[in-house]
Amino acid sequence: MSETEIPEAELLTPMDKYLAAGCHIGTQVKTQDMDPFVYRQRPIGLYVLDVRKTDERIRTAGKFIARFDASKIVVVSGRVYGKRPVETFAYYMGANAFTERFVPGTLTNPNIAGPRVYVEPELVILTDPRTDQQALSEAARIGVPVIALCDTDNQTTNVDLVIPSNNRGRKALALVYFLLTRQVLRERGTLTEEEETAFTAEDFEPQVQRF
Repeated sequence: MSETEIPEAELLTPMDKYLAAGCHIGTQVKTQDMDPFVYRQRPIGLYVLDVRKTDERIRTAGKFIARFDASKIVVVSGRVYGKRPVETFAYYMGANAFTERFVPGTLTNPNIAGPRVYVEPELVILTDPRTDQQALSEAARIGVPVIALCDTDNQTTNVDLVIPSNNRGRKALALVYFLLTRQVLRERGTLTEEEETAFTAEDFEPQVQRF
């Protein structure tokens, strides 16, 4: 069975939830790297991602992440809307979150100044390989595998596992990181397939400031 033929009943969350969160919404640019994950192009020029492939890649990533010691996992987001999803994911995983400026040398320079700045990860997860380029290049330099959320306009050089998704949207990022967290817990055996989590996708969602 190919990725695009996953029955809706077997998706990690109903199709309408993926769509309501905007996980499928791409940009008006499509790179060659991301072409296999694009479902179609709207008449207005916007490319649409195939969320069945998003679902399949979240499953694959969950299996892969579960193999690592959580303390050796680094999760990065230079995007404001990625801050809470990444920090919540890291909290439930026991991983290391980097949601402020990623200091050059964080993964490569043991002599870098400051407490708890230098880390030696075994796996790096990025919210956007363009925004998180510094972390991506350092992970490549030290030979550490990289999982990245990639939109239609991303290049995937040095990314080992692509999760195709809108990586700009508040609700999309919350849903993908929620599903990824739940899937890793299932793969670890902490959570059964039938069990619900104590947290929801809304817990991963950044708060909207109202003035």
